Amino acid sequence: MKASVVVPAFNEERLLAGSLAAMREAMRAFDDAGWTSELIVCDNNSSDRTAAIARDAGATVVFEPVNQIARARNAGAARASGEWLVFVDADSYPDRNLFIDLIQVVQEGRCVGGGATVAFEIDDLAVRAALATWNALSRAARWAAGSFLFCEAGAFRELGGFSEALYAAEEIDFSRRLKRLARRRGLELAILHRHPLRTSARKARLYTKREHFGFMLKTLLLGGRTLRSRKACRVWYDGRR
Repeated sequence: MKASVVVPAFNEERLLAGSLAAMREAMRAFDDAGWTSELIVCDNNSSDRTAAIARDAGATVVFEPVNQIARARNAGAARASGEWLVFVDADSYPDRNLFIDLIQVVQEGRCVGGGATVAFEIDDLAVRAALATWNALSRAARWAAGSFLFCEAGAFRELGGFSEALYAAEEIDFSRRLKRLARRRGLELAILHRHPLRTSARKARLYTKREHFGFMLKTLLLGGRTLRSRKACRVWYDGRR
């Protein structure tokens, strides 16, 4: 069995080296299980040293000129040769135990993909409450967080990957389509929760609660049309790091 870890990265020179080091350590779980693995970073038209840092870390680097998270993930997946794809964001730090849990559910043969609950290192009670709500929703609805999503490669390609019509929430759209495929196959999605993914809380620090709430309210009122606009999804694309 082979796992391909795919990392979309846009101007991530501040955090990428530490993130890739954590991923390399976590990927030792694949070696211990007798799997092979590869690490792929998609440079999503960065203007900093993202690509150079990824190469220095021994990752295969692919380039996607259109700045869009879905396109970056799809471009990385197009280069991947593993039977399983593991998408991890460039500001996240998976540990070996999380990958061990992933290997276990794959080997059990009951799932076609899934995700993991998420942990922030932040003291803001409102942010922590929002994160707890998301984690509960993720487990109940079987929606994978974009920061960590895994999928059988054949299923990913059958579904056409992430929707390039969306600039945000593409992981929820993909999770919903993957769930339908799983049901047809008599399988399920697994949301791993024993070892949550540690990920950056920078969006909570760089943008105000009013900005976040305003985006969510507008998205609800417009029936999700904001998700199809790069300008409306500026939290993901304005380059603040």
